[in-house]
Amino acid sequence: MEERFMREAIRLAEKAKKKGEVPIGAVVVYNGKIVGRGYNLRTRLQMATAHAEVRAIDRACKKLHSWRLTGAELYVTLEPCPMCMGAVLNARIDRVYFGAYEQKGRSLTKELASANLLNHKTEVVGGVLQEACAAVLTSFFTQMRLREKNKKHGR
Repeated sequence: MEERFMREAIRLAEKAKKKGEVPIGAVVVYNGKIVGRGYNLRTRLQMATAHAEVRAIDRACKKLHSWRLTGAELYVTLEPCPMCMGAVLNARIDRVYFGAYEQKGRSLTKELASANLLNHKTEVVGGVLQEACAAVLTSFFTQMRLREKNKKHGR
């Protein structure tokens, strides 16, 4: 596992943050090279499925001309939601590395990864550069709450 790939995911999360999106970034790696990048764009696109992971997987599939990404790895700054884990399993991605753990509710990441759905299991490793990944999210939500507070008080 290479931290440089998670650092690229963090860079993409920062890009989402600058656009006012929840800062989550993801990269798909195949044969040691990034073949797909994505960051959250749900608000800007007004699409429920515009998650970082789905966007990165879509780009990787286009680049490799296949919906099967066997042998690929996904690096994402936040533990994937059930929809994104479904995309991972459908794409047959071998491994998922995530940074920050989902704090609100259960993501079902490990349960879905090992359930042998679609005749595929995915290895999951959590806590990769956890503090750096969590810091991006924390600063975003702190700034958002401050903006809301200032708006409420007419500042």
